Amino acid sequence: MPHSSDSSDSSFSRSPPPGKQDSSDDVRKVQRREKNRIAAQKSRQRQTQKADTLHLESEDLEKQNAALRKEIKQLTEEMKYFTSVLSSHEPLCSVMATSTPSPPEVVYSTHAFHQPHVSSPRFQP
Repeated sequence: MPHSSDSSDSSFSRSPPPGKQDSSDDVRKVQRREKNRIAAQKSRQRQTQKADTLHLESEDLEKQNAALRKEIKQLTEEMKYFTSVLSSHEPLCSVMATSTPSPPEVVYSTHAFHQPHVSSPRFQP
């Protein structure tokens, strides 16, 4: 059975009145696009700021790393020097010659490095 297109049947005619509805839809579409444009711009700005912050943090960590590596190198050299001083001092040390052998951790404890007769001319403050 063919379907008739009766103009009085409003269930099939959903088109808005030609002037007012199209205009308000266009306004909403323009507003939505503008709002989306602003949100996208803010998102890009946040992304750029985050990348800049990470770059600065990376540079700072690189500087800290270099400084720590330099300090490690200096401390290693100082340790070599003190080990050499201790090795040359051991045969002459009257304290070690008269005492009974003790474990190395006692003989080489940190207080042994701070005796007044052992000084480091290379590493004076």
